[in-house]
Amino acid sequence: MEDNILKDLDAYEIQKYQQNRYPLLFIDYVSEVEPGHKAVGHKNFSYNEWFFPAHFEDEPNVPGFVQMEALTQMFLMTFLTLPGNKGMKTAFIKVESEFKKKVIPGDRLDIAAELDSYRRGLAKGRVVGTVNGEVACSAQLVIAIPDVMRTFNPNNRKDV
Repeated sequence: MEDNILKDLDAYEIQKYQQNRYPLLFIDYVSEVEPGHKAVGHKNFSYNEWFFPAHFEDEPNVPGFVQMEALTQMFLMTFLTLPGNKGMKTAFIKVESEFKKKVIPGDRLDIAAELDSYRRGLAKGRVVGTVNGEVACSAQLVIAIPDVMRTFNPNNRKDV
């Protein structure tokens, strides 16, 4: 099992596994991935982020959609690192999110994702984002890989 663990993935390496790119790549670093099980990493939010001037000038904070996208991108690493999934397109099926603490410029959002199940292109799991050890946001996610799911559709089979 230890042989499969990926460590120290920077933004360049992360982009080999998922299709998110600047300005919508919202994870900076993945410290460890155990494909099919978990991924851990972080996003640093500097005041230079493109969304802070508009959200909000007098009280800048990270928009909820950015927090959820950061959590989702870490979750993607739990199953896009499995053989055959590298670089594939994904689609949201279900998101249940919760926000507990405001994330502001200068914060580092530490993200831990766990894959509960992956079958036939459908991934289910949970992700937690913390700032200084305090939960800021979390989500239960169901994400699909449409190209994998299509291979299980009887109408797409050639041998039937």
